[in-house]
Amino acid sequence: MLKSILHLDLDTFFVSCERLMDSKLNNRPVLIGGTSDRGVVAACSYEARQYGIHSAMPMRMARQLCPHATVIRGNSVVYSEFSDAVTEIVKERSPMFEKSSIDEFYVDVSGMDRYVKQTYQWAQELREEIIRETHLPISFGLSTSKTVSKVGTGEAKPNNFMRIENGYEKPFLAPLSVKKIPMVGDQTYRLLRSMGVERVRTVQQMPVELMERVLGKNGAVIWKKAQGIDNSPVVPYYERKSLSMERTFDSDTTDVYKLRAIVIGMAENLAFQLRHDNKITACVTVKVRYSDFQTHSKQKRIPYTSLDHTLIEVVKDLFDKVYDRRVLVRLVGVRFSHLIGGSYQIRLFEDSFKLIKLYQAMDKVRDRYGQQAVVRAMGMGSKTLARPNPFNGQTAVANG
Repeated sequence: MLKSILHLDLDTFFVSCERLMDSKLNNRPVLIGGTSDRGVVAACSYEARQYGIHSAMPMRMARQLCPHATVIRGNSVVYSEFSDAVTEIVKERSPMFEKSSIDEFYVDVSGMDRYVKQTYQWAQELREEIIRETHLPISFGLSTSKTVSKVGTGEAKPNNFMRIENGYEKPFLAPLSVKKIPMVGDQTYRLLRSMGVERVRTVQQMPVELMERVLGKNGAVIWKKAQGIDNSPVVPYYERKSLSMERTFDSDTTDVYKLRAIVIGMAENLAFQLRHDNKITACVTVKVRYSDFQTHSKQKRIPYTSLDHTLIEVVKDLFDKVYDRRVLVRLVGVRFSHLIGGSYQIRLFEDSFKLIKLYQAMDKVRDRYGQQAVVRAMGMGSKTLARPNPFNGQTAVANG
């Protein structure tokens, strides 16, 4: 059966949320992110983009480009609530959907027209309902694959929609910049430009072997996407509520330095998992189980984050408060809960440009060589093996 994939994307989502709360921001250049000169632009309005501003740009540079822009720190809790409202509408109406970020959705509508109505009409009605219920602008692309639909959404924006018929995928993509293909980041784009590749049609005409020689396995994937070939499925959405790690000791211990190092290592590992899964947390819990099986725990609500240095400080503080008996300890654990999804954007409200680059570099090393390739010295005492638990979406931990 021929696939039919719908991609929905809320337009300038953070800015749109702010404008719903303050209509004075309408039709004005708006920047959202860290408000200090060391901060970073998390999102910007279309009016601001006309000045060359884009997300992840240093706020100081953005202010220089558009001195009269309104700068807002941003509120991830509010944005999450708006996102949840849209998610409920998509969930209620859709046969199967994937929430790929805080403001993006994929819906598999394959075969729907045999049972309900034409998928294009259904998609328009879904979009109209979202706008009517939330007052948020939203665009969509409809095609035979996730890649082409996502590109179609980008071409339809702002606040519009587009359908790419079966058989027209390659002609649709051909005249576009190669940067429009998902997976083509700044570094890959610069490399392709150095080869004289600027438009998708050039990639379409290249032998796949050449792309593989230049870009490795990613080259073949990008080549397929340029042809409009993408068989990746829509992954059914579920709300992962928490992420946790625990360690049970072979021999109970009172070594406070070892215990503190272990929970710090757990915090670092879990923070990496959050970033890897495009998640952030607003609640941290530390648990201690003593040799007599009494279990004590403390938790703390925090501003949404997934950054090691922030979460480690919270974990250290909670551990010092919960470990108060000075008796043998059987188990320690760390849990991050109240998770929400989103791209790196949502974490830019507090981050500095240098800090973002540091974390991106560290995570790149970990992705390539494993989580233990880069660890903080104070967490070296934690050599905990973790594996996903398919039953509850948390993390089961092997005894160490």
